This record gives sequence, structure tokens and C-alpha cells, in this order.
Amino acid sequence: MEGFFENIEFLIEQPGQGKILISEPFLPDPNFNRSVVLLTEHNNEGSVGFVLNRPSDMLINDVIEDFPSFDATVFMGGPVGLDQLFYIHTLGDLLEHSVEIMPGLWWGGDFDQLKLLVDTNQVQDHQVRFFAGYSGWSPGQLKGEIEEKSWIVAKIDREQVLKDSKSYWEDVMQGLGEKFKVMSRFPEDPSLN
Repeated sequence: MEGFFENIEFLIEQPGQGKILISEPFLPDPNFNRSVVLLTEHNNEGSVGFVLNRPSDMLINDVIEDFPSFDATVFMGGPVGLDQLFYIHTLGDLLEHSVEIMPGLWWGGDFDQLKLLVDTNQVQDHQVRFFAGYSGWSPGQLKGEIEEKSWIVAKIDREQVLKDSKSYWEDVMQGLGEKFKVMSRFPEDPSLN
């Protein structure tokens, strides 16, 4: 199996804000096994992102008691800060202090304004994605993991980020081209093959 990976160029893009990290098929870390992570910050101080394909069985109203009724799943954003809530959205300037991470997609912003927009039916659940926790890398750590071929770096657009799919990782891998389609079909446990 190792010889196969040596012939594949994993780095399609340089890592950066608004890019995704796609885990290689056999990444042993259970937090990132077959995951797709959206980078919301990448600079000399490190990297921050959110796992896009780890929905929990909780809705936002299960997590935040005084949040207006809203049918939005909370995703597991990563292993760091699991007691913190984060969100990305398409609301732009409607939320003060939000940070644009790519055209049409923002991170964070005024939470009270978000609650008001939800309460007055100005937001639909597909416009916001909530995360418990985040994924974080110290300076140089992500670069090392990419060099070890733990991650494939690729572009993504806003619609793809907010897409719901049971096979999100496979769909993203297949979208990278023929050589990655083969990798997307690898069984999670090769010994069962």
C-alpha cells in the first residue's frame, strides 16, 4: 500500500484560509479518520479549522438552552475546545464582527444578532453550520502533517462546504480526479478486505 501513496501528489493546493484538508484513507487519528476540515485561519501562528463531516446527534437547541427554535445540527468541529460553540454562515454583514473566509462564507460574528435573526425567521438552517470544538495546529505542525501525506489540500466552494452528505469524504475525494477515486473506495479496515 505504501508504494501506491508514493506515486500520488497529495498537495493539490497550498494550505490557506478557505481551503480544505482531506484526510488520507488510513489516517489513524480517530478525530480525523476520513474527515474533511475547512481551514478558517492559517498563518505563522498556526491553523484553525472545523471538521465538516462529523454531525453529532444534537441540535443547536440541545446545546444552547435559550436559543430560538432552530432545526440545525451541531457538528463536531475537532478535538479542541469541545465546550465551545463556533459557527460558519452565509449571512455576511448581517452579523457584526464576522470574518469572511471565502467569497460568500463567514466565520463567527455577533451571537446575539444571530439569535435575533433566527427568532425573526430571517435565517434558514442551511445558512448556518454550528460546531462543538475545533481543529487546531501549532506553527509548522500542519506543514509537517502534509509532508507526511496525512492530508490532501484542495479548494472548495461555499455550496460544497455547506452540503449535507452521508458520503462527504468520498464525494470530495472523487471530485479530485481519477487517482483519488481509487483511494475513496479503499475499505476503512484493509484487513477486512
